[in-house]
Amino acid sequence: MQTHATPDAATLPWDWYVSAEMLALEQARIFRSAWTYACPLEWVSEPGAYAACRAGDMPLMVVRGRDGELRAFVNVCRHRGSVIVSDRGRRETLQCPYHAWTYDLDGTLRKAPRSEREADFQPEELSLRSALVDTWGPFVFVSADTSAVSLAEALGPVPTLLDPSSLVFRERSEYAVQANWKIAVENYLECYHCPVAHQGFSRVVDTNPDRYLLEAHEGVWSQFGKAKDGTGDCQFHLVWPSLKINVFPGFANVSIGPVWPAGTERTEGFLDYFFGSDASEQEISDLIALDNEVGREDAALVESVQRGVRSGAIERGRLLLDSEQLIRGFQNRVFAALS
Repeated sequence: MQTHATPDAATLPWDWYVSAEMLALEQARIFRSAWTYACPLEWVSEPGAYAACRAGDMPLMVVRGRDGELRAFVNVCRHRGSVIVSDRGRRETLQCPYHAWTYDLDGTLRKAPRSEREADFQPEELSLRSALVDTWGPFVFVSADTSAVSLAEALGPVPTLLDPSSLVFRERSEYAVQANWKIAVENYLECYHCPVAHQGFSRVVDTNPDRYLLEAHEGVWSQFGKAKDGTGDCQFHLVWPSLKINVFPGFANVSIGPVWPAGTERTEGFLDYFFGSDASEQEISDLIALDNEVGREDAALVESVQRGVRSGAIERGRLLLDSEQLIRGFQNRVFAALS
């Protein structure tokens, strides 16, 4: 595994895309300290509502307390480590499915069967571990690191570029690709491939590099395009390390969701789709169909890249910094986090 600095126009070493050692570092140094989108706010609007989520390989949960407070916890029982909730719903307490250890909605241990037989059992020392939670519009975010920067700092300029406050959740689309998570993110960060690989998308959005704009901020990489039919602009943002926020031209819409490594050569993720009240059923259906088409095309592309880097035939690639400047910024951030 190589750890020397990356030349300006060179990619990260390709063995970083197949290394289990690198993946372990990424989970510890990148995903556990970052903010990520968890779920729609409407899922946890009522007392007792909860939703399971994750930050990389760290299982988390968001819970609305009886006092109305929104909290997040590490979704791991303090007994023997079972995940406590694996879906979303509404309950009076949080009960581990393994041995029925039961936690109140504020995370305190309420009951542990047979614990009264243990002379030194201290339930007050066995509350659920806290995590950070915050909201932006209809979106809930979490971080496993209680010392992380604020959500506002992590989102950077994005809240000044779009207002999702009036949008309503429609559906969640889950997916997986057989490629390293960094390859999936890097594919998202450039539209150099769009005229070749996304002909449907390129019929809708002007991908001419003189009009398709790229902007880099601290931990946020953005792309801006215009609809060919003049119906509006689009914007696509990557918030460190792997949160996608997408706005297509036309009626009010946002799709948002993270990707995370599910192995050295497997990436999983989801997108939650939100729409304004002015969107018709046909418009919503057409937008999701276009996005699904782009997703299928991207899956084939990144899986092909994974096969190439896995071969070990070449040490690293060479970026075109005019078209792939956002990839350069992302890779520099990865390098800094891991080196």
